[in-house]
Amino acid sequence: MRLFIAANFSEETRKRLLAFCGELRSLSERGRFTLPENLHLTLAFLGECDAKQADAAKRSVDALVFDPFVITIAGGGFLDKRRPNLVFCELQNNDGRRKLCQLQSELSENLSAKGFKLESRKFWPHVTLGREVVWKDIGDYSSSIDASFPAIEERVACFELMKSERINGKLTYTPINKLRGL
Repeated sequence: MRLFIAANFSEETRKRLLAFCGELRSLSERGRFTLPENLHLTLAFLGECDAKQADAAKRSVDALVFDPFVITIAGGGFLDKRRPNLVFCELQNNDGRRKLCQLQSELSENLSAKGFKLESRKFWPHVTLGREVVWKDIGDYSSSIDASFPAIEERVACFELMKSERINGKLTYTPINKLRGL
């Protein structure tokens, strides 16, 4: 099974992100925009795992100890301004982001100690809104996207081990383990 560990969002945050995706969709000719139920913030991508690895991942998630905290999703943009086909929102650089990065670092250490080979690039907390987006008129959307994005505060109270699979052609994320903060 294909696994990752994520912070999932409240219904209110999903609605607000979905509304912003609607604005982006109106500026595009086409693209694959993230389904509302799949909006999340990835802490660690594990890839294909067997049952033994899934159990080790569950133990790594369960080992995290934290008090709930608030992150601020603020500002949108493109991964590469020369080819703006991947659209994201990132976190405001504040105490919530620092706490999330600290927990992600601890999680990565736990996972590495259990034999997982994780991405070597630095953790970049973001929410992917769209992939393979083709814009009607490329213009300077990055500044208008960033300016029009409404900051969203989200309380992070749990992390989930998620399974990613295609069900009837639809990408579906299913939680298989949940850790709640203290």
